[in-house]
Amino acid sequence: MSPPAGRASPGPEHRRGVVLLVAVVLAWGLVWPVNKVLLETFPPLWMAALRYAIGTVALFGLAAGLGRLALPFREDVPVLLSITLLHLVGFVVLSATGLQYVPTGRSVVLAYTTPLWVTPGSRLFLGERLTARRIVGVIAGLAGLVFLFNPRAFDWTDRRAVFGNLIILASALLWAGSILHIRGHRWRATPFALVPWEMLLATAILTALGWVFAPFPSVRWDGRLVGLLLYAGIPGTAFAYWAIATASRHLPAVTTSLGSLGTPVVSVLVATLWLGERLTVSLVVAIVLILGGVAVGATEGRLAARRLARP
Repeated sequence: MSPPAGRASPGPEHRRGVVLLVAVVLAWGLVWPVNKVLLETFPPLWMAALRYAIGTVALFGLAAGLGRLALPFREDVPVLLSITLLHLVGFVVLSATGLQYVPTGRSVVLAYTTPLWVTPGSRLFLGERLTARRIVGVIAGLAGLVFLFNPRAFDWTDRRAVFGNLIILASALLWAGSILHIRGHRWRATPFALVPWEMLLATAILTALGWVFAPFPSVRWDGRLVGLLLYAGIPGTAFAYWAIATASRHLPAVTTSLGSLGTPVVSVLVATLWLGERLTVSLVVAIVLILGGVAVGATEGRLAARRLARP
């Protein structure tokens, strides 16, 4: 069957982008349960440091193989530092710390509230218009948080659980700050060109912090543990960063944004089937409201483009 008149069929680059986006969702969706298991052996600082050390080697090899390895431009150094400190170090360490006390599914849903905090932040720091659609999206997402934290679904007397949930929400705020800087930055290089250097710097920082605050644990190495670390470092980090950068070049921004919302869904399903975590009604409702709210805000750009395209 031929495509409708006036609408071109997707080309090979579009199809490649879709395949890579699906691969990213699966890779990042699985890495949350993998991290949960790794935290049984390593403290958060060392888990992140080892993951990034493996990812750094893979990313430098990938960038060199693609002929895209180059020193960062001076103009890009501030955003390189903010991504490293806010996202690769701050977000990952705080979310991993919270993951020790919070079920995987709940953790990833809390982490993916990040776009909800980007919306008011973009108005405050970037001067972007706060449309009715974006406000509705934020309200829906906040309603999802209310479901997660209502006293019937959450034990407010459990201090470890309260701490874990709050620290994951704090990590989402750090990730939001990184996104705001990325959106406001005038890039010289491509974002992917900086990733190997960000990963290298994050590895150095985390390793130094680990030696000072969390002595390396006594580890019983086996094939399973090595396999989990390799997965976290290569598919879950190096491949995923390359794939999302490549997919973003071949797909509309709204498609990439909406597609990435599949990550927490995959994490929840894997955590339920593999780790035996319980899938509660409050978590399902929260997923629908939070991810639905994010999706409403993400489609704002597409609707605006359609209105401008009308004769």
